Amino acid sequence: MPTVGVEEEFLLVDPDSGQPVPHNTDVAHAASERGVDLQLELTTCQVETATGVLTDRDDLHAEITRLRHAAAQAARQCGAQLLAVALPPTIPRHFPITDTPRYHQIADRFGMIAHEQGISGCHVHVEVPDRDAAVRVCMWLRPWLPLLLALSANSAIYREADSGYASWRSILWQRWPSAGPPPAANSAEEYDALVAQMEESGAMLDDGMVYWDARPSAKFPTVEIRAADVPATAAETVLLAILARACVMTACAHIEQGRPAPEISEHVLRAAYWRCARDGLEGRTPAMLTAFVEELRPALEQAGDFDYAQAELKRIVQDGNGAMRQRRAWRRRGDIRDVLKAAAQATLA
Repeated sequence: MPTVGVEEEFLLVDPDSGQPVPHNTDVAHAASERGVDLQLELTTCQVETATGVLTDRDDLHAEITRLRHAAAQAARQCGAQLLAVALPPTIPRHFPITDTPRYHQIADRFGMIAHEQGISGCHVHVEVPDRDAAVRVCMWLRPWLPLLLALSANSAIYREADSGYASWRSILWQRWPSAGPPPAANSAEEYDALVAQMEESGAMLDDGMVYWDARPSAKFPTVEIRAADVPATAAETVLLAILARACVMTACAHIEQGRPAPEISEHVLRAAYWRCARDGLEGRTPAMLTAFVEELRPALEQAGDFDYAQAELKRIVQDGNGAMRQRRAWRRRGDIRDVLKAAAQATLA
């Protein structure tokens, strides 16, 4: 059974106003005193958690919950609140860059794209045999990535307004020249050549700026799936992770059978991204996700996750994901405090 690891990015805000606050270094230090390592993101209002290498679904749920609570406690210790939201719901004044040489280089080269970040996603690592397999798996993942985005959508309210999208984060994220669906490549050599061309053109500072929604990890023997908003709840993150693993398992099975990856044009794929970012779990998406889970059934059953995935998908469609919660809170009376309260409750649910 392939192992899984999950990275979640969180926003740090003022508990009263909901304004992003530049406390990531202090919060990371406070968390380290509790035995939890938090990573610093590009902007100083964000921190990132990372689970260990896990196989069991229940262990993953327990670890994600533990890390969320530990990070939230560290944030409170520093006068901040931890929110699992993919974008700040309030009107941020600015996003200071975290004080490292590399982050300053990124900010200097990419300007306002970097300075208007505050973007929080979720990255799922799934074990694969080698880098060639990872590249081929990414080819199979391309048409499935928009559905993972729709499931996790958690950025409907931005700058104290309904953006009109369930995931406005994904729309803003496309501004990076190295973001979006992974390129078509059939080997690690071909993939590395594409990355080298991007670096030579200046569109990437280094291979750490490979922001494609699925990529071979530079650090681990995994495929890293990066399409999702940070989900509102730990349970939603677990569902995302087991579906991501099932996608990789299904892709590996197809590759072993000698089946070619489905061909899909860049324009059609980006249209699918746009539609899933706009609709989230509304419109036709629930039916598409139900069919998606059925397509992944052999892998989910092999992992013992099929019944759980079916039940969780049904529950989330009924209760709503992060974007739907945000909109329900906003529509009560148009008060951003209701959105912030709902987000805070979901983060530690």
